[in-house]
Amino acid sequence: MHNAQIHGYLAVPQSGHGPGVLVLHAWWGLTGFFQDLCDRLAAQGFIAFAPDLYHGKTAATVEQAKELRSGLSRTQATREVVAAAEYLRGLDAVTGAGLGVIGFSLGANYALGLSLDEPDMVRTVVVFYGARAADYSRARAAYLGQFAATDEWVAASGVKKLEKSLRSANRAVTFHVYEGTGHWFFEQDRPEAYNAEAAELAWQRTVEFLRSTLAG
Repeated sequence: MHNAQIHGYLAVPQSGHGPGVLVLHAWWGLTGFFQDLCDRLAAQGFIAFAPDLYHGKTAATVEQAKELRSGLSRTQATREVVAAAEYLRGLDAVTGAGLGVIGFSLGANYALGLSLDEPDMVRTVVVFYGARAADYSRARAAYLGQFAATDEWVAASGVKKLEKSLRSANRAVTFHVYEGTGHWFFEQDRPEAYNAEAAELAWQRTVEFLRSTLAG
């Protein structure tokens, strides 16, 4: 879909209305997995929108992903994430006072940033294996973190620092670490990393968290 300069994938539940959830993809781009995730969220009653930060390009390998990420303008991507959130919030079908945001790795960094840049818009944030060092005193969201026990891409110290920063800002924080998992454990199209048991538990926790924080 296209709206101004926003490109992405929108999924709406059968009811035609529900809380809005923004999905921010990993450095692979807006692959089928993230589109399917929007559909899964819609099946749970949410209106899900995933902006395409790479504008149609996707990566199948780490090397390709690195190349796409290196070409991504942080300023432009941040602007597009905000525009996507404003688009989603502006839909008549979206209910509730604020949005949920789910970010994966690269997308987790932007999800955390959005909660700082737009504190009145973002009500809840779910991050998968991604962190961002910052002062979160301006944020108003509740945070759920889903992390791998062994992650060569995200330092455990960075996760601890994020949790400490959120708690010092008096944010509601719940972090989970999944034993026997590595980076991308939630992504079914990454067979070298996917962990079905951990992914299912993380999914259940994500849905419950979104429901509890976006209700009303």
